[in-house]
Amino acid sequence: MQLEDIKEIAVLGTGTMGHDIALLCALAGYQVRLFGRSEDSLNRGFREIRSGLELLAKGGLVEASRTEGVMTNIKGFTTLAEAVTGVDFVIEAIVEDLAVKQGVFREVDALVPPHTILASTTSGLDPTKLAALTRRPERVVVTHFWNPPHLLPLVEIVRGEKTADATVALARGLVARLGKKPIEVKRAVPGFVGNRLQFALLREALYIVEQGWATAEDVDAAVKYSFGRRLAVTGPLESADLGGLDVFYNIQSYLNQDLCHERGPSRLLKEKVERGDLGTKTGRGFYDWQDEQVLAIKKAREEDLIQRMKEDNF
Repeated sequence: MQLEDIKEIAVLGTGTMGHDIALLCALAGYQVRLFGRSEDSLNRGFREIRSGLELLAKGGLVEASRTEGVMTNIKGFTTLAEAVTGVDFVIEAIVEDLAVKQGVFREVDALVPPHTILASTTSGLDPTKLAALTRRPERVVVTHFWNPPHLLPLVEIVRGEKTADATVALARGLVARLGKKPIEVKRAVPGFVGNRLQFALLREALYIVEQGWATAEDVDAAVKYSFGRRLAVTGPLESADLGGLDVFYNIQSYLNQDLCHERGPSRLLKEKVERGDLGTKTGRGFYDWQDEQVLAIKKAREEDLIQRMKEDNF
């Protein structure tokens, strides 16, 4: 199968990731079959899709006149058979549970044509295990979209032990057609690439606060007003090249031994979770949150991400 042969895409799941991925596929001109387990979940999904479209239109990324045309590219279904039969590419975006995903992949495998690619949006599950109950492990791959998918460009393409090169190439090509930035993870290591980097930073941030070396507010400020601003332009390895590898080597030679080496979760994080301080969902985490504060910071983040999307060139 060639990239041009992909005409219909099934997106399984209407939650946080599913509805936005369906939106991206429809925007790219594909016919999309969106699977939800009930009419209520489908209705919620379609409301979120329309909301996402309106946000992109307001930000100048989509012409407002295209909204209805994009919506007509998406059809909703409540049975897997209706959603996937005859499609060319399946993107699974259901609950992050290996056994549940394996069951769905096994069922879908029996319904779709031999050429169909089965992809998962999992943020960490091994694609080899996801493919274990299918008859097409060479056509199973992870396409890890980052949340929110309609605003963040990165998609990690992760191969399993038996994933064919042609499958990886097709997944990369499709992701690029969706206007996203694909990277290939050549081995399914826990956390893939993005989450390994994200959690390495979080581990040190938590450790600094635990040790009393700085407050949570000042740790966040240190990132936002220094290297955090550079990272959108130069990644960590580009930054090292620009700064001089000899300089970074000398700093590593004394600093690495003093960085946090804890193997388990942060003590500070554990204490907050046990108290029920879970962040914005409970109104308190490292900060106290009021509803208007949450809305304001989300709006500011959306506006910043939309501006960056306008500047993307890949």
